[in-house]
Amino acid sequence: MNNLYVKQGDKVVVLSGKDKGTVGEVLTAMPASGKVVVKGVNVCSCHTKPRRQGDEGGIIQKECPIYVSKVMLVCPKCDKPTRVAHKKVEVNGKMKNVRVCKKCGAERI
Repeated sequence: MNNLYVKQGDKVVVLSGKDKGTVGEVLTAMPASGKVVVKGVNVCSCHTKPRRQGDEGGIIQKECPIYVSKVMLVCPKCDKPTRVAHKKVEVNGKMKNVRVCKKCGAERI
């Protein structure tokens, strides 16, 4: 899985699991493993030990990665979850791949 249909900063909705229906922003995309980290989704508790003098240990809440197949991109124009189509568009004399909303046809670069 080298190419993902979501990028960092995209708004996505979770399709399955304990956080089903939650909308959040993609914090990190990991194409090599096919996973994404979504803000406020799949939050786990990490028990940390103080490493240096003056550091505080305790239980820290952080987001863990989920598979990209469990999320769907939300179109910024129609504000609905949508599948992604790809289209080649000429921009400044160069051909670029553009993601297109399957529902409303909105393009974004």
